Amino acid sequence: MKIMKIAALSAVFAAQFAMAQFKQTPLPYAYNALEGNIDAQTMEIHYSKHAAAYVANLNKAIAGTPQEKQTLFEIMSNVSKLPAAVRNNAGGHYNHELFWTVLTPEKNTQPSAKLAKAINDAFGSMDAFKAKMAKAGADRFGSGWAWLSVDKNGKLFVSSTPNQDNPLMDVVEEKGTPVFGIDVWEHAYYLKYQNKRADYLTAIWNVTNWKEISRRYEEAISKK
Repeated sequence: MKIMKIAALSAVFAAQFAMAQFKQTPLPYAYNALEGNIDAQTMEIHYSKHAAAYVANLNKAIAGTPQEKQTLFEIMSNVSKLPAAVRNNAGGHYNHELFWTVLTPEKNTQPSAKLAKAINDAFGSMDAFKAKMAKAGADRFGSGWAWLSVDKNGKLFVSSTPNQDNPLMDVVEEKGTPVFGIDVWEHAYYLKYQNKRADYLTAIWNVTNWKEISRRYEEAISKK
């Protein structure tokens, strides 16, 4: 049932690229499903307040503009030419829609053979990859994200972006297709971890949805 919910959320998420106006998709698990790693109060506030606001504000920002008929991908691909309200809220919407799907209460999910090999090829080992992601998240000054993405040549890379930017945007230096992202805004972890961002960055691997990340990876490389 949980896998079906993730698949349904992924399908709706993909549809966001095909049409606007934009809508927040249902969370594929209960607010308390990730307890021990991400607390229920944080999940509820994060989803129902922060993420919901990005969707509402994005629709407001693009109302009556050409972007009202564009896909989310098209908006982000040309975000350097658009107002800050569109950039911030389009990024916030995309980033959170991805974030919910790459987390899961299911225990011990594993990367596919293709993704595991790609991680080893790019970073040397899974542990080295996790360390690089943790550093990207820990070194991000202020608010932002740590990303695992596929570049134009089909290779994996780790990067970090400020605020609600992401590797799909034309404003970032390291461009690619995100397959995994870690939210390091304080609202994502502060109620449980306070100033210990590093502890949050360690705990998140306990709820990482490798099945979904693998699906996104294989979809990304199939388009290269």
